[in-house]
Amino acid sequence: MAIDPVLIKKITTLRHEFHQHPELSNQEFETTKKITKILTDWGIEVADTDLDTGVVAYIRGGKPGKQITLRADLDALPVTEATDLPYKSQNVGVMHACGHDLHFSSLLGAAYLLQQQKAEIAGTIQLLFQPAEEAGHGGDQVLAKHVLDGTSAIAGFHNNPNLPIGTIGLKPGALMAGCYHFDITLHGAGSHGARPEKGHDPIVAQAAIVSQLQTIVSRNVKPLDTVVVSVTQVHGGETWNVLPETVKLGGTVRTFTDENTQLVKRRMETIVNQIAAAFEETADFDWSVGAVPIDNNPALTAVVTQAAKEHATVIEPEISMAGEDFATFQTVYPGVFAFIGSNGQPDAADWHDPDFIGLDETIPVAIQYFLDAAKSLLAYVNQQG
Repeated sequence: MAIDPVLIKKITTLRHEFHQHPELSNQEFETTKKITKILTDWGIEVADTDLDTGVVAYIRGGKPGKQITLRADLDALPVTEATDLPYKSQNVGVMHACGHDLHFSSLLGAAYLLQQQKAEIAGTIQLLFQPAEEAGHGGDQVLAKHVLDGTSAIAGFHNNPNLPIGTIGLKPGALMAGCYHFDITLHGAGSHGARPEKGHDPIVAQAAIVSQLQTIVSRNVKPLDTVVVSVTQVHGGETWNVLPETVKLGGTVRTFTDENTQLVKRRMETIVNQIAAAFEETADFDWSVGAVPIDNNPALTAVVTQAAKEHATVIEPEISMAGEDFATFQTVYPGVFAFIGSNGQPDAADWHDPDFIGLDETIPVAIQYFLDAAKSLLAYVNQQG
């Protein structure tokens, strides 16, 4: 059934308003207020939670059944928008450069339609408008507040500007990488640049470390596995003729399995500490988790894929080395996550780019995806007993 163009226009207008007023992770206060008012005006039950930002709502069907969750993220990025869109960001230095405004606007559209159909729904559809996907571990916040207690399955999506409008990418298992952050501090001994023998030069040590870290992927990881180790920053020294006492390095690791995550972390620590010792220096090694890998439940993916094929072109997409906080929920609840094409032009700017444009035409496809996911997942989990 085609979605009413009047509703599409309304949701598109809302999307433009949200895009003009983006908010950073854990600061989505106005976005939260506006979504709450919209849902309340539509007669949708909004729950009281202990979350500082974000919205949780319920559409309780007229027939008995289990609960599933539809999730969209709210936050924007600290990016200055460079597009010429008539609805470009009015908040200087903040932009929906990852298209989360497309995500939660589409969930609003789906919520409106599901509310109209609730008499025929067997079970409960929880709507999760999640805060702090980009930073602040919003998924952990949601789990810590027990917001998802009682749900049987969860579904979400991310727009993908590399895919054309009308395309949905779904696959079981790995879809997006685990995202990890490392910081290394080398402690040497400073000296005059003309008398390096008087010190222990951390700049030379860091050069050896950067080089050797690249051998982890080429010599320790299985050739058919996908892993990235990137040193993205090096900071050391204050002037041209003094060797510094410390050098700091930082970067990211991307993996798709826990086995490779632990392998890379272990090898990094060994390389860093042993090279530091070889230069008679010491090292601090810090590791943090941005997101674990997206790991789609095979049964749920099959169910949603079958439903989505009725309204869109469904493909098996390339895996992405980007990370997504939705994976946090999948560590506790079976879930399915999709890519939905949001541009598709050869020169389309990608996520986090100041020129990023997620096209409005994504919205009806995404609304329909949420509808298909909600109904097919409810039917599946109810059937499981």
